[in-house]
Amino acid sequence: MAWTAPNTAIGLAIGAAAMARGARARLRSADLALVFQGVPWGPGGALTLGNVILHTGADLGERCHTYARAAGETDDAPIAMNEHERAHVLQYMALGPFFLPAYFLCGGVRGSNRFERAADRYAMTGRGWWPWNIE
Repeated sequence: MAWTAPNTAIGLAIGAAAMARGARARLRSADLALVFQGVPWGPGGALTLGNVILHTGADLGERCHTYARAAGETDDAPIAMNEHERAHVLQYMALGPFFLPAYFLCGGVRGSNRFERAADRYAMTGRGWWPWNIE
């Protein structure tokens, strides 16, 4: 967790500002993160920064579509958002300060981003959060 502390600090600062606007903080040890729920900014959904998850909704366990389904590529069943975000926490813990540059080099917030595909895979199967195949 110390490896990703700079990213976590950014998440904590945004979460603290969100609390001033009504968001609530909750430690979710299963997700290895402090979750701020009811964040009043953003297009909806969740954003992970280190060991902090910023969620615009009331329940991080809500179901959502995978990126592939949203793009009309599959008919995957909805996944639990907390499982998808937990994969990002694990990715941050592995890559630390290199996560954000790697994430944006892979395309940013879009369905073709290998980090998003891996997070969807993890949410569907409980395995495969690492964005590169190791075989």
